[in-house]
Amino acid sequence: MTRTTKELADFLSCALEGDGAAPISGVASPASAAATDLIYVDSLRHVDRAAASAAKCVLIAPGLSLAGKILLRHTDPKLAFARAAAWLVPAPVIARGIHPTAVIASSARLAPGVAVGPYAVIEDDVQVGAASEIGAFCFLGLGAQIGEGCHLYPRVTIYAGARLGKRVTLHSGAVIGSDGFGYVSDGRKRLKFPQIGGVEIQDDVEIGANATIDRGSLDLTQIRSGAKLDNLVHVAHNVTIGENTVIAAQTGVSGSSTIGANVMVGGQVGIADHCEIEDGAILGAQAGIPTGKTIRRGQLVWGTPARPLAKFKEQFAWLARLPDLAERLKKLEAGMLTRGK
Repeated sequence: MTRTTKELADFLSCALEGDGAAPISGVASPASAAATDLIYVDSLRHVDRAAASAAKCVLIAPGLSLAGKILLRHTDPKLAFARAAAWLVPAPVIARGIHPTAVIASSARLAPGVAVGPYAVIEDDVQVGAASEIGAFCFLGLGAQIGEGCHLYPRVTIYAGARLGKRVTLHSGAVIGSDGFGYVSDGRKRLKFPQIGGVEIQDDVEIGANATIDRGSLDLTQIRSGAKLDNLVHVAHNVTIGENTVIAAQTGVSGSSTIGANVMVGGQVGIADHCEIEDGAILGAQAGIPTGKTIRRGQLVWGTPARPLAKFKEQFAWLARLPDLAERLKKLEAGMLTRGK
């Protein structure tokens, strides 16, 4: 979609410096941008790259200067750039209309504007909200509920009874509502504990490719509004993830743990069962959270077992010195033995 720089400035509530009639049709990095692409600069170290770019229009932070470009000034250029991208570059179409190979139960209720791709299966009593897109080979189980404006990429699986809010995006291979990993032992073998609870994903959640969200055992697994989960994230039964929390790839969250709002979780973090991660906490990549541990509000932790970052750095520094310290200890012991003789 092509807009003018004036239209873009008005949309973003930016101050415009330069030609307001110049066309803008896309977004790009400075290195790959064409003349009609928008780029952004949020620090002094990126000014030279932007100056060398073919892009004519730059979103730029206050206090920075850039000669020869049309400037849109914004206090947070990266945020404004993301909003501009959503406005200028529409999301790709997942499905159009109802494909003739789709299998849709007669009792399923599809609102106006729903699109269903090839070989998708929609079982009895499923509800799909207006303008949602169901990609090729998706499966929507008995009684599942999909809100308005959702985007399910190919091969997403929604188990029976799972509920999605509005504007939820599920990437290819995501599985919502599978059984949790719960067993009890009778002394000879393991018996499956009931996995009959529900799973609820609220509005504006995005879940990456091949992520898995288990249903509750007896209660509810819940992903609250605005949360973003990366590829290959696993969420176990009875977990709650708070609003606007972000979780990076290959993280696993064990059963009955609670993650608060606005939490940041790095890649490959392991969260054991019955943990509580309070609002605004930050878990560094590959951190390990032991069973039942609480990470306090706003705390930044790293390592396994997870500890405050300052403590982790101190201990890691000593760990790195162990070979030298061991050598010194050997020399001291050798000297003591020599004197003892």
